Amino acid sequence: MTADAPQKQDIASELKKRRRPGESVIVGLLFAAGALSIAITIGILYELGTESLLFFRDPLVSFWGFITGTVWQPQAGTFGIWPLILGTLLITIIALTVAVPIGLAAAIYLSEYATQRVRGFFKPVLEILVGIPTVVFGFFAITFMTPVLRSIFGSSVVGFFNVLSAGIVVGILIIPLVSSLSEDAMSAVPNSLRQAAYGLGASKLEVSLRVVLPAALSGIAAGIVIAMSRAIGETMVVTLAAGAAPRNFHIGEDSLFGYILNPFQGAQTMTGYIAITASGDISYNTIDYNSIFAIGLTLFFMTLGLNSLSRRIVKRFRQEYE
Repeated sequence: MTADAPQKQDIASELKKRRRPGESVIVGLLFAAGALSIAITIGILYELGTESLLFFRDPLVSFWGFITGTVWQPQAGTFGIWPLILGTLLITIIALTVAVPIGLAAAIYLSEYATQRVRGFFKPVLEILVGIPTVVFGFFAITFMTPVLRSIFGSSVVGFFNVLSAGIVVGILIIPLVSSLSEDAMSAVPNSLRQAAYGLGASKLEVSLRVVLPAALSGIAAGIVIAMSRAIGETMVVTLAAGAAPRNFHIGEDSLFGYILNPFQGAQTMTGYIAITASGDISYNTIDYNSIFAIGLTLFFMTLGLNSLSRRIVKRFRQEYE
């Protein structure tokens, strides 16, 4: 017994956690990186908040009028945010209408039908769209998409600046987000589920749509929400193709589908207004200059809400497999 005691102590000392100074430094750097990202976010929110306060303190600005008004005319002292929100939402809805079906179809093909060699070729090619500068997409919308729409529906119906052209091109821009994230989610589904469905006599299409797609729903939904956030924050395409005039409207007076929701006419988005105003000859600390921070703060909360929704969707529909 006494002879074994020193041996046990030696084994216990060897099993103790050894001090690794290098690992502690790495952990400290990782913590610093995370803390820095949080600090940057707080700093951005602080700057937006302080500059927005200057805007709302102006006697010409009413907070209630800002969040409920349907006319945006800074020159006339009217600051209703809804015309800019309307343009942003119209383009986002059109973009998702384009991107979600195409992106999901591409993801299903790459995950369930394509061979490894074909997947290795087509997925990087599809993701090349992410690397194209957005200003190129903007010129593509003006020089190609708008003339095509005007040739189909008529020049008298489709304006040179229109929401439909901008929405379609933004949809093309976010297709890689939907397809890549959806394909990753479907590829993570265990192969045993597929084999079980095949054993019951299901076809490949039935396995793809009734087994793999529902099992990967959380990842697909999160990818769609992220693509939606990307569409809402898009600047150059909507600035070049959608126009620079807010679509002011009056509920009950203007036609809903003939004017308010008409995709063939132009509309200014929140990001488009920020880009045009910030690049113009506007003096610092004027009401027009401060308005871009109030719009930026609104846009921040919109994207924050979408990201929170994405996390809730992932948590709600997440399925774990052994």
